[in-house]
Amino acid sequence: MEYSKASVVSVREIAPSIYDMLLKAPGIAKEARPGQFICLYSEDSAHLLPRPISICEVFPDHVRLVFRIAGYGTKELSLKKEGETVTVLGPIGNGYPEFESGKSITVVGGGIGIPPMLYLARKLHENGNEVNVVLGYRDAGLFLNEAFAGYGKVYIATDDGSVGYHGNVVGLIETEKLPVDTVCACGPMPMLKGLAAYTEANGGKAYISLEERMACGVGACLGCITKTKETDGHSHVKNKRICTEGPVFDSSELDFGGAKR
Repeated sequence: MEYSKASVVSVREIAPSIYDMLLKAPGIAKEARPGQFICLYSEDSAHLLPRPISICEVFPDHVRLVFRIAGYGTKELSLKKEGETVTVLGPIGNGYPEFESGKSITVVGGGIGIPPMLYLARKLHENGNEVNVVLGYRDAGLFLNEAFAGYGKVYIATDDGSVGYHGNVVGLIETEKLPVDTVCACGPMPMLKGLAAYTEANGGKAYISLEERMACGVGACLGCITKTKETDGHSHVKNKRICTEGPVFDSSELDFGGAKR
């Protein structure tokens, strides 16, 4: 993990307020694993804190990010032009574990938690795993769904029923009787909480990536913590830092009753 300058190759809007950015960042591309993220820094000195963004895809010299405009920092990133640079730090965090070849894995993404699941689905497919992909959206404003098709069977749920299953991802998984022996997921906390409970009730194991606002991004500030069942050796209380011990956790480690949201 180190600071570097990444060159912007392209930035485009792929859905309302959702942007796809390709960066030339050979050092990050060489080290990145599914589930990790990078921090991007604003050029405005009035905005010192970085924007953590999950890695969507990795190529030999390039890293792909897909993000939603949520404030000043992400708006600035969306306006970047080809050839400009951005200061980045990464890759950061613990990603998804490596799985035995041939194992069936259900990959679940909800909202802006969908992008980091693309690189995971690709690596699982390349590893010879059987992959089922479950994607949850608010409405028909889909993004990235077609990219998953080459890596496994794709199932879509929408809150308003405009595309695919009418309801949430847990309802879709139950309706389609998809395997939940091993589940990997990223998305909003209510989705992750429900998915973890369903997986555990059916004898499976869930690895979930938590979304959280971050300050330093490197574990120093304790600004991004999640409640755990066991005492953490760093802080000596029952929590872990999402940016360093996570963002991916075995759901059985977490205390969802103490989660922030």
